[in-house]
Amino acid sequence: MAERLVDLGWLRIFVEVGRSGSLSSAALALGLTQPAVSYQIRRIEEQMGVSLFHRQHRGVKLSPEGRRLFEMVEKAVGGVDTLVRSFRAEAERPSVRLRTDYAFSALWLIPRMHAFRLLHPEVDIQIVATQRLDRGAPDNGDIAVFFGSRNEFGPGASLLLPEKVVPICTRGFAERHGPFTDPSQLARATLVHLDSEMPSPWFDWESYLAAFGIAHDNAAGRGDLRFNTYSLVVQAALSEQGVAIGWMGLVDSLLAARTLVTAGPMLEAPERGYWLLPPAAPSPHAERLAEWLLAEAAAAKQPSLPLP
Repeated sequence: MAERLVDLGWLRIFVEVGRSGSLSSAALALGLTQPAVSYQIRRIEEQMGVSLFHRQHRGVKLSPEGRRLFEMVEKAVGGVDTLVRSFRAEAERPSVRLRTDYAFSALWLIPRMHAFRLLHPEVDIQIVATQRLDRGAPDNGDIAVFFGSRNEFGPGASLLLPEKVVPICTRGFAERHGPFTDPSQLARATLVHLDSEMPSPWFDWESYLAAFGIAHDNAAGRGDLRFNTYSLVVQAALSEQGVAIGWMGLVDSLLAARTLVTAGPMLEAPERGYWLLPPAAPSPHAERLAEWLLAEAAAAKQPSLPLP
């Protein structure tokens, strides 16, 4: 086994004495007694076989050998201190977890999160997106954004995005398969569906068409498409595969850019939508994120709705 020339724990004592030029000052900074510091310095010198300090009337001065060692060890000790401080800072950084679904996170939240991070760079944000949501109260320090109705979430929830929907497709699809000047014409088009539990908790094609007294024939042979996530529904509409139901708040930017256009009248269900659930226990950072989400939703203006 290789001989250990010096105990690394003593190096911090050596560096502190070298910095201060005083055994007493080093002892005070390290929380040790002056005799203990003096003893450790003698042990280092004995093991190294050189004098590291010249004793003076007041304090000590590094010897040439001590100066060489000090320049090397001070960098090493400083590097370790910096690394430890970074470890502690990372462990102590505030963190907020936001639970929501794929559609809200991908189409509404992610495009806006950079603005929050610029305002609050000290807060780490963890976004947990899933289609299988536990709709109970969020854990301590968490917030959640769920789709549903007021009676599901109680008085503590705040309505973030009320449900407003409009049929959407590309202009090219509308020109080839439209015009969609009447909702009845949608029933004969290829429709893109979002699968859900039954009955659907949001507008689907059956309930949308039924609002205009139109029956949706599932056996019409149009070759409809079905997906289990809304991001894929939107992607199918962008790929000119059919007409999808567009949730305002999620597809606003696509409509504003005229990447998609409307293909029918808007319907609203003001008692439904995305609700913001506060943390189960007080958390200033979670509350700050919740306030920002509400402000962002309030600031979002209703875009113009491009027609085919």
